[in-house]
Amino acid sequence: MFATTVIRLVCLSLASVGVLAAPIQFAAVVVDKRATACFLTGSTALPAEVEAGIPALAKSVTCDTSKTSVAGVPLVSSGGISFSTIDFQKSSSSPLGFALQAFATPTDPATADLNKLQNQLNDYLAVEAGLRSKGIGGSQLTKVKSVKFFLQFQIARVRTARGETVATLGAAGTVEHQQGKVIKNAVGASSAEIAKVNALAKQL
Repeated sequence: MFATTVIRLVCLSLASVGVLAAPIQFAAVVVDKRATACFLTGSTALPAEVEAGIPALAKSVTCDTSKTSVAGVPLVSSGGISFSTIDFQKSSSSPLGFALQAFATPTDPATADLNKLQNQLNDYLAVEAGLRSKGIGGSQLTKVKSVKFFLQFQIARVRTARGETVATLGAAGTVEHQQGKVIKNAVGASSAEIAKVNALAKQL
């Protein structure tokens, strides 16, 4: 079931002021979180982890509904970065191979543009959520997740290089955890591409 915010107005009675009247009933007002998420065009329930991130994404991501990104999901943008400019589908490389080139960080990860990486990640998070809302899984979803996890891996590297620890990153936000996710979802990736990820995990 989709998460909703329900505001219930309780019945009021005028009996306390000496006026005999039936209680006044007010209908509940229901606001669906999805109403503000332009990239959710389907009705399939989302995994809890994905659903939890929708409110924040809805505030950052805009859509051009006249165009699509992947499999009918509207073209999304975050922070002025359109998915069309970072679309893995335009590359002949594997999704991971594309990500390694498109989202490279400086030799010192601490100097990377974290805000830019986050906006690029927002685009991929929105597309992933959009696909899931339409009930689309399989290779299409895995390819999107392959790039998404690499972006999360890069963000973890940048934050770690800036001195953050597991205390602020959280167990799921560590380089090691994201490295594992990247490798697990590296559909079509070559051994050389996997090796590059493993090398980056040590470059902090």
